[in-house]
Order: sequence, then C-alpha cells, then structure tokens
Amino acid sequence: MNKEISIKLFEKKQIRSLWNEEEEKWYFSIVDVVGVLSESINPQAYWRKLKQRLKEEGNETVTNCHGLKMLAADGKMRMTDVADTEQLFRLIQSIPSPKAEPFKMWIAKVARERIDEIEDPEIGIDRLMETYLRKGYSKEWINQRLKSIEIRKELTNEWENRGVEKGQEFAILTDDITKAWSGFTTKGYKKHKDLKKENLRDNMTNLELVLNMLAEAATTEISKEKKPKSFTENRKIAKQGGTIAGNTRKEIEQKTGKKVVSRLNAKQLEQKKQTDALNKSNEKEE
Repeated sequence: MNKEISIKLFEKKQIRSLWNEEEEKWYFSIVDVVGVLSESINPQAYWRKLKQRLKEEGNETVTNCHGLKMLAADGKMRMTDVADTEQLFRLIQSIPSPKAEPFKMWIAKVARERIDEIEDPEIGIDRLMETYLRKGYSKEWINQRLKSIEIRKELTNEWENRGVEKGQEFAILTDDITKAWSGFTTKGYKKHKDLKKENLRDNMTNLELVLNMLAEAATTEISKEKKPKSFTENRKIAKQGGTIAGNTRKEIEQKTGKKVVSRLNAKQLEQKKQTDALNKSNEKEE
C-alpha cells in the first residue's frame, strides 16, 4: 500500500492524515479530529466511549473504520483508528460539541443543495459555473468544461444502454480511452500532473480537454453504430475512440514540436496565465 504521509492543521492543531494512492483516498486520525472538536483532555478515552456507544447503536461507520500506523507524539509509528472523508463526516455528526456544529450545518446545506439539483438540474449547472469562476477559471474554459461534462454524460448513457456496469467497468473503459489518446492511464495521468483527489479534467489545458472530448465523443458514435454486446467489445470500441484522438495528438505534436499532455495542473496553469499576461504587458510598455 503506497501511502503519502501528511499533517493537516485544523485551528492550529495537527490532524494526522495518510494518502492511499491505490484507493485514491485520504485517511484521517479519528482521535485527532475528536480531540479538536470535543476539546476533551483525553481524546483517546473520549473516542473509546463514543466508539462503544455507536457500535451499540449499530452504526456501520464505526464497524467499517480500520487502523493504520501513523506517527505518534513519541516519534514512533503506532496503530490508530482512521476514517476516510465520508466516514469522518458521519462521525462528526455524532459529536455533541459547539465546534462540530458548523460541520453539521455545512453537511445539511450540501444535502439540501443536492436535493435541489436532483429536482432541477439547471441549478447544479449554475452552481458548478459559480464554483469554477471562484477558482479563477476563465469563462471560455468553463464553457468548454461544461461541454465536456455533456459529452461524458452521452458516453456513460451509451455504456449503460450496452449493459456496462457503473463503477469498475466504467473505470476500465475510461482507462482504455485515456491510455489510447494520451499514453497514460487515468491514474498515471493524475500522477503525471501531481494530482491526488483533484479532478483530472479540471486540471487539463484547453487542448488536453478538447482531445479528451474528441476521444469520448468518437467512442460514443462508434458504439452507437457497432452496438457492442459484450464488455470485451466495449473495450475494443473505447480503444478505437481513444486512438482517433491519440492520432490527432501525435499530429499536433509533430507539427508544433511540443508535448500536448502537460504536467501543469490547475494552479500552475493559472500562474502561467498570469505570468504570460504580465510579460505581454511589459512588452507593450517597452
């Protein structure tokens, strides 16, 4: 299990965390979080009592929590109970503390917004656009990103029509497409850009995004014509769709002499954009 160790600060207090590359999940020390939110002088004892109470109530979150070795205060790696993000939010709801209230309110707000989006999908699109704008993306990039979501949805609908199951089978087909056009699996592509939980498409350049859209759109059209009846046939078509975009990528690289698949992530792209704009401004002044 390949893990990256990190220490996150929460109100100037340390929350130990581990990144599991295989699962693409962060795991957090439950005792550390409980200690911050409960303000208990003995977080270990507080967590033992809370854990026992939740088990008696039949809480599945506690049952599914497991232990990992983390760096302890004495400098040694010791086993401690950990939770992923979803499990952590569920546990926070069980902590009767004023400090936990903002989290509970936020969770309730997100749940309400999600219900609103199910009833009116346009609300979700508007919120998504606002989120991208707050993150500093340009309107041109956002419009392209929204189009990529539409193309992806058409593809997944086609897969469902062909009997492909969500989850692992979707992931395998996505890997086939991504590998065929970019030369990387999805996980390899994220590693190339130094990403973890971040969305890969949110960290693509305009050209990367366009080629990914071409690969998925081509796969959808081929699938509609060929009407695959097995998962193996779907994989073959996914590779064909990805190859069309892959050939385009190679041709662009041949003409420009530059690699299309960039190591730049969203933050680096924004920094580059600002630097380029500053350089242009300086050139005009000169």
